[in-house]
Amino acid sequence: MNTVRPKSAPIKKSKLSRTFHKVISLRAATKIASNNGICKLKPNTKATKEEYDIEKMEDFKAKNRAVMEALLAMLFAGITSIKAAYAELQMAQNPYNNEAIQVADQAVVDELKTISEMKRSFLKKELDLSPQVTLMLAEIQEQQGLMKTYEITIKKLEHETQRKAFSLSELQSELEELLATNRGIEYKLKSSGPLSIFDNLRLSKLTPTHFAQFHQQTVRSIRSFVKLMIKEMESASWDLDTAIKFIEPEAEFTKQSHRCFAFESFVSKTMLEGFTNPNFGLPSTHKTQHYFFDQFNNLKQANPKSFISQNQTALFSKFTRAKYLQLVHAKMECSLFGNLNQRKLINCGEVPDTPFFEAFVEMSMRVWLLHCLAFSFGQQVSIFQVNKNRRFSEVFMESVTVNDSDTEFSVSFTVVPGFTIGKILFQSLVYLSPVSSSLRLIYS
Repeated sequence: MNTVRPKSAPIKKSKLSRTFHKVISLRAATKIASNNGICKLKPNTKATKEEYDIEKMEDFKAKNRAVMEALLAMLFAGITSIKAAYAELQMAQNPYNNEAIQVADQAVVDELKTISEMKRSFLKKELDLSPQVTLMLAEIQEQQGLMKTYEITIKKLEHETQRKAFSLSELQSELEELLATNRGIEYKLKSSGPLSIFDNLRLSKLTPTHFAQFHQQTVRSIRSFVKLMIKEMESASWDLDTAIKFIEPEAEFTKQSHRCFAFESFVSKTMLEGFTNPNFGLPSTHKTQHYFFDQFNNLKQANPKSFISQNQTALFSKFTRAKYLQLVHAKMECSLFGNLNQRKLINCGEVPDTPFFEAFVEMSMRVWLLHCLAFSFGQQVSIFQVNKNRRFSEVFMESVTVNDSDTEFSVSFTVVPGFTIGKILFQSLVYLSPVSSSLRLIYS
């Protein structure tokens, strides 16, 4: 007899290997129970008739147990096949597939018929099956049913994933639309404010104070547009620091939030380019101060977007289209919005229906009205910028930030140019930085 060596760790058998082991055991039991087996009684043996009957009974019980196990295996395999067919039937419902539904329905009916026939044969004791073969076939059928169930489950999960991905895409689009709408509303709430203080204003009553007040509103309008533009840049994953280097290469900011002043400088300088020209750089005939004042009164309460769409040939409409194309160049627009649709509409004389253009046209209206108000005085109009590293002077400049009074500052860059109307000066807005030691020696 061979010595059985103990194993270091028990090996977990698969269901299929256990089935093979059971079949082999059944084959051995069948051989023992057969007349040709090693247990066949021979003449002159010492076994008594009683022992022979007991052994025969045990063999019968073993065969009967093997048949019952095979029968149960067939039943469970049939149930697994029905579950797989039912899962396939459900899968075919959504999306609806008539052919697949019929195939799955027929598979359920066939399996139910097979189980019903097996029940009838069992009750009438007409089962005629080989336990070994039946066990193997049942195991194969059950594995096939499980595989089909897993395949259907995978398809369901894939379909659910696609559905959720599509739903996520729709929600993302809705979110972007809501964010764009909110940005437009935010701009309106934070825009330059009401113009009621200019109601009933007459040319004879016009004073520099009116220009200073409207200048403040124009600056707030530019600042609101810049904030919206920066949000669009951040949404498009722009590197703001790199963009600032193109605007103000040597600028250094004491706070991260101060970077917006570089973009404000770029926007204000672009929008105010040509300000000293009565026609604002547009081809036009000579206009009087009464014309400019009437323009201011007529447009101050107008909706700029509606005005442009209804008056495409008006000077303000031409000014807005020209400034947009100058400020928002093609590469910038494509990077922010992924297309050039707004540019195409503007070139065709149409008005883009976007929060970004709505904010731009609001700012454009303020700049245009500021220009009209400046030339309503009937005097020479000019603008000025402060050079970098100039010592700060409260006469000509106003800082856009609150600075420590004990520290000496110099100009880093001009944010909004200053104005002169006749002999009256309006301060420029500047961003300041602490004076370096080398500049302090020069100043001293």
